[in-house]
Amino acid sequence: MMEQSLYERLGGSAGINQTASDLVDLHLVNPAFSARFKDSNPDSLKKAVATFFITGTGGPNFYQGKNMLEAHRGMNISSHEFLSAIDDAMQALSKNNIAQREQEEVLFALYSMKDEIVLV
Repeated sequence: MMEQSLYERLGGSAGINQTASDLVDLHLVNPAFSARFKDSNPDSLKKAVATFFITGTGGPNFYQGKNMLEAHRGMNISSHEFLSAIDDAMQALSKNNIAQREQEEVLFALYSMKDEIVLV
C-alpha cells in the first residue's frame, strides 16, 4: 500500500488553503514582523502561500512565484523573525488539527529553507 503524500495528509487543497490563510492571518499580527506586511494584499499573499505549499507537498498546483531566495533577498530577515514565522506556521497547523508527524515534516521543510530566507 502506498503512503499518502504530505499534500494529502495536510488535507489536500482545501486543508492547505485554510492553513495558509490562518498562517498569513497570524503573520499579519505578529509583532516580530507584521510591519513588513503593511503594504501587502492579504488575499494575494494567502493564495501564494497556499500554492507554494500545495506544490511543495506533492499537490497538483504548479507554483510559479519567486523562489525563497528571490522572495526574501534584501529583506534582512533576522533569525528571530524566522523562528517567529515558524512558530506561526506550527500554530496554524495545530489550529487545523494537523497531526504531529505532519507538523514535524513541515517544520523540517521550513527550517531547510532558512539559508534562503535569513539575512539574504
